[in-house]
Amino acid sequence: MTERQVQEDLSRLDAYRNQLNALLQQHQYLSASRGDHERARATLEGLDRVPGGSELLVPVGGETYLRGTPSTSTKVLIGIGAGYVVELERPQVTELLAQRVGKIDHATQELEGQMQTLEERIQILSRRLDALARATSGAPVPGDVGSD
Repeated sequence: MTERQVQEDLSRLDAYRNQLNALLQQHQYLSASRGDHERARATLEGLDRVPGGSELLVPVGGETYLRGTPSTSTKVLIGIGAGYVVELERPQVTELLAQRVGKIDHATQELEGQMQTLEERIQILSRRLDALARATSGAPVPGDVGSD
């Protein structure tokens, strides 16, 4: 292996690691988004089991809450992207949230496949560079005759 090939492998290894880090960040984002969608769906489904006239605390952020009473006829506001919000019936929103969770799960699976591929490439390159480093330093290379 030439010096140029070693440098190319080192550059490729660095690029793979950067890509893997980017994919890990995307994975974390998808996981957080999935959790938000699941909590919203569970909350909407839970509202159907709350006795009429019960008072709820509605979080508005910053540890601030509003008191309110749920109504089965109350429509729900849901974001549809680009800052737009639509008002839909609760069952429609629950179904929409379930669909979004399914899409997030699918995207997560694809992402995990890409991450696995990158991890395999990183391992292969790392082993090759490790073997080369041991060979040039005179240390035995695993798999060579007499290196056990």
